[in-house]
Amino acid sequence: MSKLFHEYAKTYSLTSENSDGFFSVAGDLLNTEEVLSLKQYEQHLEIDRLQHILGVAYLSYKICKKLGWDCKSAARAGIMHDLVYYDWRDGETGGWHRLHGYKHPKLAAMNALELCPELNEIEHNSILRHMWPLTLKLPKFKEGYIIIFSDKYCATRELMYSLSPKYKEKFLSYVKGI
Repeated sequence: MSKLFHEYAKTYSLTSENSDGFFSVAGDLLNTEEVLSLKQYEQHLEIDRLQHILGVAYLSYKICKKLGWDCKSAARAGIMHDLVYYDWRDGETGGWHRLHGYKHPKLAAMNALELCPELNEIEHNSILRHMWPLTLKLPKFKEGYIIIFSDKYCATRELMYSLSPKYKEKFLSYVKGI
């Protein structure tokens, strides 16, 4: 398996002991009531939003760390990139949920600023631009491109996990072996 896949799979059993410093830069956010509440929302079929953001944040952290970029900002932006407190599939939201892909980055950025008033420019811009090309504007910072890539990679893996029993079985046995 590829190193990227290995790091992604590790997020399903991530601890402070095996996280390569990830929890020291992002643990404070992961332990907030707001972020922990994301577990209740479905993200990609069988995967909840908390697991999704953990995957995006950790992959972004590892890639940026390897490249010598701002891995702390990448990790924190990854945690907050989908910081919205609703299920976008719920018809009770008055129909605007159909535009979730276009609208949630701005809402997530507003929620991130509320949760983390010291949000820096890299984090804020990465959250706002993580849905490119839907959001049309590219990120200003290289870390934002990593958030976009990690988000798409994780979403693809999550859908594969949810839609293919064969892949799910193979994936879960791989995770157990880590």
